[in-house]
Amino acid sequence: MILLLVLVAALGLAVGSFLNVVIWRVPRGESVVRPPSHCPGCDQPVRPRDNVPVVSWLLLRGRCRDCGEPISIRYPLVEAGTAAAFVILTLRIGFEPELVAFLYLGAIGVALALIDLDVKRLPNVIVLPSYVVAVALLTIAAVVSDDWDHLLRAAIGMVALYGFYFLLALIYPAGMGFGDVKLAGLLGLYLGWLGWSELVSGGFLGFLFGGVVGGALMAVRRAGRKSQIPFGPFMLVGALVAILFGGALADLYLDTMLG
Repeated sequence: MILLLVLVAALGLAVGSFLNVVIWRVPRGESVVRPPSHCPGCDQPVRPRDNVPVVSWLLLRGRCRDCGEPISIRYPLVEAGTAAAFVILTLRIGFEPELVAFLYLGAIGVALALIDLDVKRLPNVIVLPSYVVAVALLTIAAVVSDDWDHLLRAAIGMVALYGFYFLLALIYPAGMGFGDVKLAGLLGLYLGWLGWSELVSGGFLGFLFGGVVGGALMAVRRAGRKSQIPFGPFMLVGALVAILFGGALADLYLDTMLG
């Protein structure tokens, strides 16, 4: 088990390294394949030995080998964060057929959260193909495990959460973008696969986290009532918490309400 988790973490580091390219290039409409990674200061290609996740950044002390240009600490943090997300999701899901689908969600979740923070946008080029990938991977999982109830619930969750966010966007378009609506359907697919408790918890927690952080920013005067705060990261964090603890949170709520 430990060896498998180490392999999952190593995979997460490698994927996180690629996500750094995605996060930088996709919002700018650039290819994520060409040209190869290079220093923005001197335009020199990054050597293979300088492209080892986390380790290379530490050995280079956060600077380009050729020109000394600082390399943002966000690069190793994305790599380490993706590895941590992969391990956490593996511990939650286990080595089940649907694990690949959830690791894919973890990867695009990291990319989408940071892109939304950077440019306040959830790119269609990531979100829309993810529907196809997620449906395909979860369908394969349903075939392998012969568990079609999960897939049906996932489809209902996708439609339900998409419809709820779509209604909110129609009622209050200034506070809800259609990028959030499209992401909601994708998250509903995954949360629905796990259970009704995870679906409801995930939908609620995004608003809870967004409200708490938004209120805190206004309290310290870092934002106003009309400030645009990207909502995607809160949706993704809420979904992650629901994936990990949705069932327990639902039980706690029911126990509290019912005494």
